[in-house]
Amino acid sequence: MKDKLSFSSYLAIGLMLFALFFGAGNLIFPAQLGQYAGTNIVPAAFGFLVTGVGLPLLGILAIGFSGSRDLQDLSSRVHPAYGIFFTSLLYLTIGPFFAIPRTATVGFEVGIAPMIPGASLQWSLLLFSFLFFALVLVFSLYPTKLVDNIGKILAPALVLLLAILLITAFVNPMGVIQAPEEGYTSGAFMKGFIEGYNTMDALASLVFAIIVINIVKSYGVTSKGEILRATAKTGVIAIVILGALYVGIAYLGATSTGVLGLFDTGGPVLSGAASHYFGNLGLVLLAVAIILACLTTGIGLITACGEYFHKLLPQLGYKTWVVIFTTFSFVIANFGLANIITFSIPVLMFLYPLAIVIMLLAFLSPLFNHARMVYVATTIVTLLISIVDGLKALCDSLEIAYFGWLDSILTFYGQVLPLYNQGLGWLAPALIVIVITGIVARIQKAFSVQEA
Repeated sequence: MKDKLSFSSYLAIGLMLFALFFGAGNLIFPAQLGQYAGTNIVPAAFGFLVTGVGLPLLGILAIGFSGSRDLQDLSSRVHPAYGIFFTSLLYLTIGPFFAIPRTATVGFEVGIAPMIPGASLQWSLLLFSFLFFALVLVFSLYPTKLVDNIGKILAPALVLLLAILLITAFVNPMGVIQAPEEGYTSGAFMKGFIEGYNTMDALASLVFAIIVINIVKSYGVTSKGEILRATAKTGVIAIVILGALYVGIAYLGATSTGVLGLFDTGGPVLSGAASHYFGNLGLVLLAVAIILACLTTGIGLITACGEYFHKLLPQLGYKTWVVIFTTFSFVIANFGLANIITFSIPVLMFLYPLAIVIMLLAFLSPLFNHARMVYVATTIVTLLISIVDGLKALCDSLEIAYFGWLDSILTFYGQVLPLYNQGLGWLAPALIVIVITGIVARIQKAFSVQEA
């Protein structure tokens, strides 16, 4: 039994947490942000860091502070059925719906696409994703320490390669930073804030936190206070490294536009930069490292999803779930990276407010005596706004007109909700409901104590 961990233990767990976070989205989205933000990169990057780095740390702390066994346990404070719904949707989002297919498409776009003629890209993606998910399936069906060991080598190796590339880009920029594209000419901070959702790290943090807490406990730490402190310190280590990489990759993207051109996704930015600075050797080394890193991330996510859904629905075995999720991910991957991102945005606009609200409630819960009414009322209000936000984002992504009934709701929300047009219309109502129902809960508690 220990009262506190050594610095080396904090560092080891922090690096492990960084490796868990560090996946496909962490590479492509800051690069894309840099390209589109141009000379407005500073406010855009700050906004991106709030949701791409700040919220994941908040999620880790929320689970540690709440003392919950897992995410389903925490979200079941709203209602057990909601706990299953929210946790299942979160796992599917960071799993076979979007994040797992993205591991294959990013590996393809960075590592393979630059060497393939445009006419053969679709067939090449089909072949690459088939081989990619065949390996994912084998390793997920028969988990071994080989994957963990490869991950421990790959994460530092990839960071080292990226660090060399980013330092080179900083010392010798590819070109002059261009004017911002549409969407970043004004309100760049809020645009970056929403773009940070795409990393999905805030959602993943609600799952990864339990892994960190269990490792801290395995060191012999039992005090709730020390578990929370250890979780915070390891979280800070992970997000500082992530944040530094985000800033560097965003700067690389901003300086690349004049030389490489503007891309729909951030994948070609990294491969183009590696080729520009280090030729074919640099391109090949980066490609191999990213493909292998994406492979280990895909295996980890398939394994996590298989374990959760087997626990939720034990009628289907773990291996059956793995086969289902791997097959589904293979199909989705072949729609291409741009399409995956397009369809992920509406889901994230729906899911992120609910995730942030459950984090806030976890911290504030002792103030209102953990009263369920506060959880229920706040979640309902947030749902009413996030559902509309998700549908609005879907129409925007598909470039179709808003439904008649949706248009009238959007007009109403835009008129009465603060920050609605910036994507944060849910924030003020959620905070107001927390305050009002929290006061009611405390009064009820006081009366019940007096009666007793």
